[in-house]
Amino acid sequence: MPKMKTKSGAKKRFRFSANGKIKTGQAYKRHRLISKSKRTRKELKGDLSKSETQRVERWMPYAS
Repeated sequence: MPKMKTKSGAKKRFRFSANGKIKTGQAYKRHRLISKSKRTRKELKGDLSKSETQRVERWMPYAS
């Protein structure tokens, strides 16, 4: 049985946390954070939703 291929774009953009959740980079989180409220900064944390997690796990079959 041949190996399944990993989407090369997914391995550059996503990584698994210690709890098995998928983390992703987030826009608007790099600089000028002082002008953003604390609530806005907390909401920019990068956990994916359940449906998005299932899709990304199919792209990366050997990651988890």
